[in-house]
Amino acid sequence: MSTKSDPGTASGPYGFPQYVIDRVLAKRGRLTVFDYFDPARTALLVIDMQNFYVGEIASVINIIPNINAIAAQLRVQGGIVMWLGMSAGGNGESRWPVYHDHFFTPEKGANHRDQLSPGHNGHEFHANLDIRPGDEIIYKSRFSPFIAGASNILEVLKARKIDSLIVTGTATNMCCESAARDAMMLDYKVIMVADANGARFDEDHLAGLTSFYQSFGDVRTTAEVLTQVLQPPSINPA
Repeated sequence: MSTKSDPGTASGPYGFPQYVIDRVLAKRGRLTVFDYFDPARTALLVIDMQNFYVGEIASVINIIPNINAIAAQLRVQGGIVMWLGMSAGGNGESRWPVYHDHFFTPEKGANHRDQLSPGHNGHEFHANLDIRPGDEIIYKSRFSPFIAGASNILEVLKARKIDSLIVTGTATNMCCESAARDAMMLDYKVIMVADANGARFDEDHLAGLTSFYQSFGDVRTTAEVLTQVLQPPSINPA
């Protein structure tokens, strides 16, 4: 994906346009807000990596190793891994009628509803995801799990005393960005991982990261999360 560029390239970190970098520096005086997350108070959110959404989209399939790598390290460090999926319906009934009735043709609405209903292959998480005992699996009925009534995520986070979130999954500019924005507005510290979020088109991917980065949180790479964000400041590389 084009966003896997060297952070030192002329277009700025992660391929952001220069005006975005200039705007962020003018606003807060630095490129990152959060240098370190306490792993024990951190949750990795893996959003909508279900067969229906992943399909055969190479740019989404390719982020799976990075998601698994962050999950593996965070488990060892005492954090929590949360696999979030969309449950759009059940028994032929929609859990989100305004979406299915107005934003799809009747055929496509029914397909979205049914393929994202429990018991259908589309509802299952992709087989290459390293889901382990002890991880949390949460299903939601809206793009963001933080919408009232959409899921029980807030109860789970509160019970674990989580205050920091690492957001990964698909689609970058849809459910991932929606969840990341909502979490920040609920006072969570949030990072979106550039090479562990994916969308069908690079333009959509970059749009989601760019809008989030300007006012809602940080965008980092998998390598930065593993070697910097989840490492105590005293052992960060110079």
